[in-house]
Amino acid sequence: MNKNLSIYFKQKNVLIDEILKKENIKVFKKQSIFEKLTFKTKTYPDVYFHSGVLDEESIEMVENSKKTIANSYTMKQEMIKVCNITNDMVEVVYPTITSSYLKPKDSKEFLAQEFNFNKKDKIILFHAKNLMKNGVIEFLNIISSLTTNNFKAIIAGDTKQIYTLKFKFTKYNLDDKVILLEDYANIDLLYSAADIYILPTYVKTFSSNVIKAMFFKTAVFVSANSASREVVDIFSTMDSPTDRSMQFKVEALLSNKDELKNIKKSNKETGDEFLFEIQIRRLEGILSNV
Repeated sequence: MNKNLSIYFKQKNVLIDEILKKENIKVFKKQSIFEKLTFKTKTYPDVYFHSGVLDEESIEMVENSKKTIANSYTMKQEMIKVCNITNDMVEVVYPTITSSYLKPKDSKEFLAQEFNFNKKDKIILFHAKNLMKNGVIEFLNIISSLTTNNFKAIIAGDTKQIYTLKFKFTKYNLDDKVILLEDYANIDLLYSAADIYILPTYVKTFSSNVIKAMFFKTAVFVSANSASREVVDIFSTMDSPTDRSMQFKVEALLSNKDELKNIKKSNKETGDEFLFEIQIRRLEGILSNV
């Protein structure tokens, strides 16, 4: 990858940070107000890294850049539908994993000691930046419907959101089953210790938390409206954030040790495909052909 390339992005990530270390990759500078007023010919980056909503500026970038990098096939299909482009103008590179693997047994023992619960209990995890939009109430509804008792649920978020959640939490009568964590320092430890990760999200964009959970050898459930469904199987896909079958699916895993073990193993294999070393090679391969 020796040719000079300009790239533009709204939000940095570790993959972008890495390619910017190369001398031939430069950040594209948008036109100044003065340049616009002088009717200077508008220029565009060679490669546009899209994130977030496909707004007016994003559409312009997608249509005029030589190549666009999307973080899911769902977003790629939306671009093809909305923008005046061909299929080959957009490549998909999923989010990457930079965490170091931790042994689940050690992580669970540490948490069991820290929060005083039985280390033989299964851990069901919910963690997201925006608790409400990502379905924390739906998560609580799932947990409260379970008839088995061999689990502890952990909800992790920032202090403000956990504080707000506590007012809604009282009606569930789950004090002995749910641990609420505010700004917990070692999030990777939670994913490593977890047996099941549930994200009944209303957010359509790809959640990197899903592949983090898979990497840490955790069974995952995510709602079908999320682009993250692309990396899980049908069993792990929720029809909606309020999928009524979730009680039975979760209880099936809590009661079937072998099935849970097989899903964890399979998810770990999938999660390993998103390791940083692999994803950066994929991205470099794409850029070398621009």
